[in-house]
Amino acid sequence: VQLQASGGGLVQAGGSLRLSCVVSGRSFNTLSMAWFRQAPGKERDFVSAILWSGSSTYYADSVKGRFTISRNNVQNTVCLQMNSLKPEDTAVYYCAAVPWITATTAGRYTDWGQGTEVTVSS
Repeated sequence: VQLQASGGGLVQAGGSLRLSCVVSGRSFNTLSMAWFRQAPGKERDFVSAILWSGSSTYYADSVKGRFTISRNNVQNTVCLQMNSLKPEDTAVYYCAAVPWITATTAGRYTDWGQGTEVTVSS
């Protein structure tokens, strides 16, 4: 499975960004997808996940109400809409995939994208 993330950049606090991850190499509608992030010197943290069917979504408390995860099973894409960004959202964001059952721990995911950097200035 290959994952290609994009959409990161520099934005002011309160602004928005939309991250995208295109998946190839396996039937996308058998994969649950997630976004994780890793700030400098910190561990990789769960941000959001979406079940293979799109019927369930999950969010870290720190992003609830600000971020929205979605998927398009025709275009093999998962997106993360990030609104009301804060400086503490600054990190490298990674998309990840796992067959069928989703999870909030990084170790459960079998495939990872290369990461896209998000910087939020105050």
